[in-house]
Amino acid sequence: MSRLSEAFATDEPAFIPYLAVGDPDIASSKQYVEALVEGGADCVELGLPFSEPIAEGQTIQQAIVRSLSGGITPEAYFEFVDDLDVDVPLVCMTYYNLIFRYGADSGTAAGEGDHTAPGPRPFVKRAAEVGIDGFVVPDLPAEEAGDLRDACDEFDLGLVFIVAPTTTDDRLDTIREQVSGYVYVQARMGVTGAQADVSDRTAESLARIANWDVPKAVGFGISTGDHAARVVSAGADGIIVGSALVDIVADGVENDRATADVADDLREKARELKDGALRGARESPEAQGE
Repeated sequence: MSRLSEAFATDEPAFIPYLAVGDPDIASSKQYVEALVEGGADCVELGLPFSEPIAEGQTIQQAIVRSLSGGITPEAYFEFVDDLDVDVPLVCMTYYNLIFRYGADSGTAAGEGDHTAPGPRPFVKRAAEVGIDGFVVPDLPAEEAGDLRDACDEFDLGLVFIVAPTTTDDRLDTIREQVSGYVYVQARMGVTGAQADVSDRTAESLARIANWDVPKAVGFGISTGDHAARVVSAGADGIIVGSALVDIVADGVENDRATADVADDLREKARELKDGALRGARESPEAQGE
């Protein structure tokens, strides 16, 4: 069983932050991830930048530009993960082209003098070696995920899928068969980005998959402790936060702030979000005995 289950092993809601690896540089990025864990993260989504991030809004797109400009490659990403000093599950969030091409593009040997054909297994194997516990692949439909699912099963890694408000019932059935670790519930339509308020459709989306035996973590637009509380009170098992944290990193870059100061802000923001999620659990109908 994937180690992702550890993020949801207690009665507390899970806090899952996202950062793009290498934003704005390797050394700072490591401190930022570690600060988020110190602030209460139960799992971390580590973005492997791709040049065409179709699911991302402007904030994360700019983070990806900074990361790619700094030289992040799949192998540099794996080295980063291997060097991290954290004790929480780690999820690779990336796009399928990088996964599919990794073995062939990197020259991974299939046998003496040969290279692997394109396919997900070499990437998944390497990810498992460095400590990745699962994947989120926004551009891979569940109907076409069989090869990646097989590779994840072989190396005991989770495969997280995104459920949107418009996901059809037939596709929900397919996702339910393929998903493991947790399901990423997209709180609203559109791309990623911090919002002034959370979507009223969150409870509706959660209700559609209430009987699934996998944890439900809500993302897209959560940026404050109050947002976190509302989402958990609506029935989420966890919250996923990206843009609100990447905004802090971007502010550090734009204002030439010290890495330690940015890390402090990330740590405090993590505490705010985790505390909000805990408050939401206390305020949920179940906790109130309703």
